[in-house]
Amino acid sequence: MAQVSMTVRMDSQLKQAFDKLCGEFGMSANTAMNIFANAVVINRSIPFEIKAPKESSMDGLTAFYALREEAKMNGVQDMSLDEINEEIRKARAERKK
Repeated sequence: MAQVSMTVRMDSQLKQAFDKLCGEFGMSANTAMNIFANAVVINRSIPFEIKAPKESSMDGLTAFYALREEAKMNGVQDMSLDEINEEIRKARAERKK
């Protein structure tokens, strides 16, 4: 079967860690990618479970929703970008006093 080349972009630190682990497994990163591709084709699915981020990663999103709810309760949910920037400008000016 003819071989083709494929380029994969990833973070350089991830690549280093991946290469190191593959070496510990006794294979190259290229072999590991071929094993992965074969498993995807044979099983017609990703060969591992993909999960949502851990709860701690959701803290920012939770805070965002809480702030949005608080804004709704205080009647400021419909502010324009200009109005938001004006509020920020006023708050900064107040802090400088």
